[in-house]
Amino acid sequence: MSGGVDSSVAALLLKQQGYEVVGAYMKNWINEDNIIGHCPWMQDIDDARAVADQLGIEFHVVNLMGDYRDRVVNYLLDGYARGLTPNPDIMCNREIKFGVFRAWAKDHGFAAVATGHYARRMERQSDLGGVPPAHGSPQSAPTRGEGIPPAVGSRFSLLEGSDKNKDQSYFLALLNQEQLRMARFPIGHLTKPELRELAAANGIATARKKDSQGICFIGEVKMQDFLRQYVPDRPGPIVRATDGTTLGKHRGLHYYTIGQRRGIGVPSNTDFQKYVVVGKRAADNALLVAFDSGDAPGLFVSEIRVHSLSWTESPLTQTAAIQGRVRYRDPRVGLTFVPEEGNAALIRFDEPQRALASGQILALYDGERLLGGGVYA
Repeated sequence: MSGGVDSSVAALLLKQQGYEVVGAYMKNWINEDNIIGHCPWMQDIDDARAVADQLGIEFHVVNLMGDYRDRVVNYLLDGYARGLTPNPDIMCNREIKFGVFRAWAKDHGFAAVATGHYARRMERQSDLGGVPPAHGSPQSAPTRGEGIPPAVGSRFSLLEGSDKNKDQSYFLALLNQEQLRMARFPIGHLTKPELRELAAANGIATARKKDSQGICFIGEVKMQDFLRQYVPDRPGPIVRATDGTTLGKHRGLHYYTIGQRRGIGVPSNTDFQKYVVVGKRAADNALLVAFDSGDAPGLFVSEIRVHSLSWTESPLTQTAAIQGRVRYRDPRVGLTFVPEEGNAALIRFDEPQRALASGQILALYDGERLLGGGVYA
């Protein structure tokens, strides 16, 4: 229970369905240096505890700060220091919520971990492998009150949330089947307005609490402000990729990502064309920019490689025509998946895709069904 309305209603629904429910707040990061932004963890704990009291369930604060720093914060800082654009939210789900925290829950006798993600989990009795025909994914929400634990031999699929404006399946792209087996997503069949109505009708204290924004673990803080405290500046040239002209100087490549248009630090030309970041050159620590147009070098790609593939179901071992979400909030797009050695693949998009940054995540789908994901090389 994060202290937000989504996890509050998740606990409410499970309680109404007759499960024995215990609330837990993961204490991951408390901004102990107190030097950047506003970290709302104390208020979040109070809100989560208030909801638990309303529901008449136990409430625990689970301290995972050491694991979080090792597995998520260090991953984030190391990635940016190497010029990548990592995704801490996805890593938090894999390593913490359904990793360390899942292990804590199992050790304390719990059968499952439920969260407030807008996603749906479906049980099936056999695993035929491969990818079913396009658009063949089940459309209905998982049956309420699914059994805990699951039947022996069961396999599970993860589907997009019913509310396409809130779907969070992308953030679960690196979960594996064992993690999915112990996961529950009680609100995945709801839209956000329906969820808030449920919360209000049941007098839940967080019914009108605003959704949290910003980095998953430090609240409403700009990424640049966070990085400034932990990654040393390493200035270098800003170079126009089309002709090699040096246009200015940057403070450090970790402050920029592919496709960025604001805050680059070089003016537009007289035709009011805007510069966009198209690359980072490690050899001379150069930030590469070009005018934002369809022919900007490196801005659009038709194919890309992904590595560190993870599968929610059976791995794809043959070339397949599937779909992908190149970043959160983007629609699914058609692609051809070509497996390669070393847990990697070549991805050929049906249409060129804009601003794919190394270190970010490609989520793989067949219709609404999440297959897995990989990291852009």
